[in-house]
Amino acid sequence: MGTSQETFSDFNIKFNALNENASFSSGDCMTGEISFVLSKITKLRSIEISLNGKAHVFWRTCTGSLRRRRIKNHSSNKDLFNFRAVVLEENTAIGPTILQPGAHVYPFTCHLPEGNFPSTFHGIHGRVVYSLKVEIRRPWHLVKEFQVEFNYANHIDANQPKLLAPLSGSVDKMVCCLWCASGPVEMTVRIDRDGFVPGETITIMCEFSNASTRDATPTASLTQHQKYSTLTRSKKKIDLKTLDSVTGKPVKSGTLQAYSEMSLTIPDTSLSISNCSIIEVVYTVLVTLSIDWSTDISVTLPIVMCDLPVHTSPDTIVYQN
Repeated sequence: MGTSQETFSDFNIKFNALNENASFSSGDCMTGEISFVLSKITKLRSIEISLNGKAHVFWRTCTGSLRRRRIKNHSSNKDLFNFRAVVLEENTAIGPTILQPGAHVYPFTCHLPEGNFPSTFHGIHGRVVYSLKVEIRRPWHLVKEFQVEFNYANHIDANQPKLLAPLSGSVDKMVCCLWCASGPVEMTVRIDRDGFVPGETITIMCEFSNASTRDATPTASLTQHQKYSTLTRSKKKIDLKTLDSVTGKPVKSGTLQAYSEMSLTIPDTSLSISNCSIIEVVYTVLVTLSIDWSTDISVTLPIVMCDLPVHTSPDTIVYQN
């Protein structure tokens, strides 16, 4: 006995891109097409779309001994927005719309809600997801649902004055050799601004003074901090991810002044998130000076991952909304 052919096939949801990243933002006008193929004459009551934004976190903790191990789940959900619109609606006077077999295409237009919503993010223990769901309603049938995610960007402009300001930090340490002090080690680290976009290179300027009897080696790393918490903020989870690292030239003992420049390349990564109560994504540049036979010293500089890059002149700034 053969199986019956599916009524719907080749279902597709297509978005018309507004920018080269194919992302959408607060208040954007989203347009696109819903298409599908019907295998037979079909009656439709309506085609509806809904835009959803949700944040979700989940992780487990283990306590106790091996014999009496207790596993506890920690999770939270946060609805960001839920917007509905009708693409096709039946005429109450004449009844359902009758569609013939074959391909059908329905354009749609809707505006994303205005608001300060976090950017799309897929992390180790949580995610921020935006999706468009299509619901097709037929007489005497269950609702047919199709869903696809889209990329949402909370605009962070690297041209803001506070993100164009240079960052710097210094640290020093007296290095001891048994009971005798052998001299101080000093490090100053600078980067020319706070705001960057994925794909850019971060140039790190370092100044060293090594009056100790030990050689020292600098390293720099770009780290993503994924911070998760429950809605009550009673439980928290932090995961670190190193995106790039580089080792600089050693600073020989007795060097009173040395300069070094190191570069870190930002990969394709998520934007910074500081506007979600259960997920936070922050980035830091960490420069560490490893001293032979002694503890390290380090400088940490926080940076912001933006989606609108620095331009040479305010007149050339183009906002792709």
